[in-house]
Amino acid sequence: MSRHGDISSSNDTVGVCVFQYPMPRLNTVEDVMENAKKICNIVKGVKQGLPGMDLIIFPEYSTMGIMYDRDEMFETACQIPGPLTDLFGDACKEAGVWGVFSLTGEQHEEHPVKNPYNTLVLINDQGDIVQKYRKLLPWTPIEGWTPGNLGTFVTEGPKGLNVSMIICDDGNYPEIWRDCAMRGAELIIRPQGYMYPAKEQQVLVSKCMAWCNQVYVAVANASGFDGVYTYFGHSAIIGCDGRTLGECGTEDNGIQYAQFSISGIRDARTNDQSQNQLFKLTHRGYTGVYANGDGEKGLAECPFEFYHTWVNNPLKAQKMAEAVTRSTIGVKCCPVAGIPAPAEQFDVEDDIEELTNEHNLL
Repeated sequence: MSRHGDISSSNDTVGVCVFQYPMPRLNTVEDVMENAKKICNIVKGVKQGLPGMDLIIFPEYSTMGIMYDRDEMFETACQIPGPLTDLFGDACKEAGVWGVFSLTGEQHEEHPVKNPYNTLVLINDQGDIVQKYRKLLPWTPIEGWTPGNLGTFVTEGPKGLNVSMIICDDGNYPEIWRDCAMRGAELIIRPQGYMYPAKEQQVLVSKCMAWCNQVYVAVANASGFDGVYTYFGHSAIIGCDGRTLGECGTEDNGIQYAQFSISGIRDARTNDQSQNQLFKLTHRGYTGVYANGDGEKGLAECPFEFYHTWVNNPLKAQKMAEAVTRSTIGVKCCPVAGIPAPAEQFDVEDDIEELTNEHNLL
């Protein structure tokens, strides 16, 4: 079974640590490299104290901080692989652990013309990068990262546990959790640099998504104040039934550690019934379908109109979203730097009809 409170792990459990690193405020490449060396020392030190640790996870922005100056953002943007990932790889190999590290940002393919990506790397205990994930849903309107273009991944992690990574605001969208889980993820890692006032909501959403997707969740959040935002911490390790195994408070350098059972989650996904959301979603109403003599596996078809539209006609789906929200990225009553003021707004239904006629989208 999964458990919390010890420093060990076994052949059936993956020892996972979330490290609540205080948000740094850095300005130069030299600053970033020195901070990365501190993180490497933490990897080796924590492994000494937690000998069962198989995986350590650091928050979003922990390596480079938030570069509020645009020039500094471009000057410090890194390549992957590169000197930073080499440092992290050496630390993981020396300590004999896997690690998740934040790189904000990773140089765009058209650097320095286009904005960097917000990227995570998963490094194994041999020092190799085995997964690179680019944030799909940057925290607009504040974050100016280029949206990720690689999608989500599932990687065989420590002791064979299947691992996916998402970043911070990604976690506010149920679709990304389901995508990872349906592709086989047993642990979804969510590094974040989340700040007040959204503490209650962010603690809840990770627990809820663990429950809804029968998946382990490890959240590493930042703490402290960087001169602009105060980060609420509450890094957590959550079981696949949505119950928290361990959670930090708001302290700097807080640690939570727990053991995730490999056999436990696989047994739950195989044998649980009434709350087996992953199975029931694509075997809809199987009890009644079987009773009616219409088959043994329930209904497989997707019943949700919006998702059909999004896949087959994304511009129309965008207009559907605008019909229940707004049609401009800017908001007149609360301007944000770098976002244009709203232009004249047109009737949404007319927009959809015009768009359909112009592009023959239907």
